[in-house]
Amino acid sequence: MSVTLINIFEVPAGDEDEFIAAWEKTRDYLTTFPAHIETALHQSMHDERFRFVNIAHWTSEAEFNTAVGSPGFREAASGLRWPFHPALYQVVRTG
Repeated sequence: MSVTLINIFEVPAGDEDEFIAAWEKTRDYLTTFPAHIETALHQSMHDERFRFVNIAHWTSEAEFNTAVGSPGFREAASGLRWPFHPALYQVVRTG
């Protein structure tokens, strides 16, 4: 069953360019895994604290865990120095 990662980042004003560059480096690494389906970064229109949200789809929780547990991920994500709040979700209902 596929899973969705929702990861909320606390990025203060003025850090946007540095954050996006670090996020892109991490995204580029993760997209090399066949289990990665898609990723999108969203910026809040109003929230001052949780300004960015990453939403990524993976084929399974096990595959996601393999990717983020790899040494390459630690290196690629080393620039993400802002507080973040990740969680995995699965679809339970659709409309």
